[in-house]
Amino acid sequence: MPTLSELTTALDALWPAERAESWDAVGTVCGDPDAEVGTVLVAVDPVQAVADEAVRLGADLLLTHHPLYLRGTTTVGAHTFKGRVVHTLIKADTALHVAHTNADRADPGVSDALAGALDLRVLAPLVPDPDDPQGRRGLGRVCELDTPLSLAAFAQHAAAHLPATAQGVRAAGDPDAMIRRVAVCGGSGDSLFEQARAAEVDAYLTADLRHHPASEAQERSPLALVDAAHWATEWPWCEQAAAQLDALSERHGWGLRTHVSRLVTDPWTAHAASGLHHDYEYPGAPN
Repeated sequence: MPTLSELTTALDALWPAERAESWDAVGTVCGDPDAEVGTVLVAVDPVQAVADEAVRLGADLLLTHHPLYLRGTTTVGAHTFKGRVVHTLIKADTALHVAHTNADRADPGVSDALAGALDLRVLAPLVPDPDDPQGRRGLGRVCELDTPLSLAAFAQHAAAHLPATAQGVRAAGDPDAMIRRVAVCGGSGDSLFEQARAAEVDAYLTADLRHHPASEAQERSPLALVDAAHWATEWPWCEQAAAQLDALSERHGWGLRTHVSRLVTDPWTAHAASGLHHDYEYPGAPN
């Protein structure tokens, strides 16, 4: 079995810390560099339920996409929920390692996994990494559907292929507009509207779309927007990362046991569809 330091060196080769955004907090949060790692759990969020799952599993390493501490802190006391996660993991000799925006920009990265889950063919990064001569790394991906779908049908396709959440999938634009060329970005992606328009895609699928940016984007161009749950757009990366760990283990003869958490850690737990009243109508709706 590898030591934690040997394994994290390999993880840093997959997702180099220097490729993370300047505001990000990636790398090892807790763990003994000399401890052996035989079992790994991969998850999106380092919340208490996931830490408890790692302990039940006997995992030596919890690998998450989201950081536990994104901003500075003055305490890891167990009276705080993040401190309780740290205490839970340390007591069980379970390390925590984070690959966040460095995994977003990777090849393959978070958006490659999202595109794969949606049966989209990846063409190029949405925001190419200027330091990648092959032009494969970067944020988001520009993709194509093999068979065009209406926007309404594409939203249904996304809802059927992504993990189920209370939010589901919603769309902005003409429901009958045909969609073939699609940009995707796992996680919060409303900062990339300009890039999506420049890529001349028919639709842009991401998460956490807010009213004003989405409304303004709709006024500026016919680009359709598809909004899925943040957790759901990033969970496919867990399976991709686990497969990469399995490949590392086979190459080095480590014998790692890799697991993917299926706990739904999306914070929203219920959804009620609003009723349509006869005295309201969408712009352009038939009379």
